[in-house]
Amino acid sequence: MRTEAFYRTGFLLAAVWDLILGFVFFVFLRPMFGMLGVAFPENPSYAHLSAAFVFVQGLLYYFVSRNLQRNIDIVRVGIFYKIAYIGVALYYWAIGQSPHVAFTIFALVDLIWILLFALYLADHPRLYGATARKRA
Repeated sequence: MRTEAFYRTGFLLAAVWDLILGFVFFVFLRPMFGMLGVAFPENPSYAHLSAAFVFVQGLLYYFVSRNLQRNIDIVRVGIFYKIAYIGVALYYWAIGQSPHVAFTIFALVDLIWILLFALYLADHPRLYGATARKRA
């Protein structure tokens, strides 16, 4: 049976993943693009903005891990963030315009997080009882 501790750990891992990914691509954008063999953009602001959003998502999942019951809406929004990234990444992979396979791998990892998030939403009423159903 999935417990609160299971979800707390899962959201903490999701937080660490996005915090590290966002930080690395924000601070080390040029070396990361170079390592991946991706052409560095003329204006890197869009890549920095994306990295910043990923970092902030990591903060949000950390908040969820700290208070699972109260932060359920962050989980819902997180699912949509992950779906958006997966959709864009897989679209560009499907049409052969993905800058690197790593971005597709990141999308596949996000599928794991979506599964965790969806399981949590399904288990939330069982974990927190009738009052959780009214608030959720």
